[in-house]
Amino acid sequence: MQVSSTARRLALGALVLVTALFGLAVISQPASAHGSLTDPPSRNYGCWERWGSDFQNPNMATIDPMCWQAWQANPNTMWNWNGLYREGVAGNHQAAIPDGQLCSGGRTQNGYYASLDTVGAWTAATKPNKFTLTLTDQAQHGADYLLIYITKQGFDPTTQPLTWNSLELVQRTARYAPAPQYQAQVDAGTRTGRHVVYTIWQASHLDQSYYLCSDVIFTGQGGSTGSPSASASASRSPSTSASPSRSASASPSRSAGTSPSVPTSQQPGGCTATYTKSSEWAGGFGATVTVTAGSAGISTWTVKWTFANGQTVTSSWNATVTSSGSAVTATNTAYNGKLSAGQSTSFGFNGSWTGTNSVPTLSCSAQ
Repeated sequence: MQVSSTARRLALGALVLVTALFGLAVISQPASAHGSLTDPPSRNYGCWERWGSDFQNPNMATIDPMCWQAWQANPNTMWNWNGLYREGVAGNHQAAIPDGQLCSGGRTQNGYYASLDTVGAWTAATKPNKFTLTLTDQAQHGADYLLIYITKQGFDPTTQPLTWNSLELVQRTARYAPAPQYQAQVDAGTRTGRHVVYTIWQASHLDQSYYLCSDVIFTGQGGSTGSPSASASASRSPSTSASPSRSASASPSRSAGTSPSVPTSQQPGGCTATYTKSSEWAGGFGATVTVTAGSAGISTWTVKWTFANGQTVTSSWNATVTSSGSAVTATNTAYNGKLSAGQSTSFGFNGSWTGTNSVPTLSCSAQ
């Protein structure tokens, strides 16, 4: 039977429509071929982590406005948090990436990540001045090196665009063999307050460079300088890649005073945990807990505390957090339980409070 030209055109049109819709469906899903900084989180990874399951919530506009503008500009900036790279840079990063465009990789991929360059008070992770940086590599590309920069003291990322001159290179790592995660011990020196950690990940499988902005608040206190869990030119790493749960709310960018809480004792080979309120607002707050291994390496950790004033945990990331009344238990995820002696990792959560929001006393146990 001969098919008419009209029927052929209709069939072709339907095929084109289906293909286009399929393409849109694919691009709206998180890519699985690459990676990003997960601690401290890159800007788009952090927005995905906090809002991926609730990205249409209008409350984001007031409690996490920088993420809100990024979601409004292009949701795929977050869905594809692991694809912010350029190819063919040949190590000449400063020539390839203009000032004011560092967080988007020079508006790579036709400006796909341009919203990450927006100046403002991005939600920041609270860190001691010596901390562990974790990069999650879902495809296990390996790394020729990581270049880790931190903004100079006095630079204000809430009002100034990020430039090469505002950064100081604090570390260039050696090569990492392919693994799910790569870690580096970073020393921020005497810096305090809000900063940007800018990391360039040079993947090993081809000339592919990732450009990653992480917002942090340095406490001015010390931290871990232990051996990384995936050391340069080695393949030691956590057994699985990062797949953190997405939280439904986010802490605002207003920073409150820090309030650490340290356990009174620690068994050899055990762990300690410190609690810092990173932000606080009417009815809500954000906190970061840093877990540090003792005199020997550990494989798992558990942190417990009891809120004294009726506070509750509403969302969390980088840990599994459960509550029974005022008692809270946090356990490691698959990708941050293994710590070398003296090494640290951290997790965060948002909570609610009324009246008083005192800092609890923590206990930490490990195996």
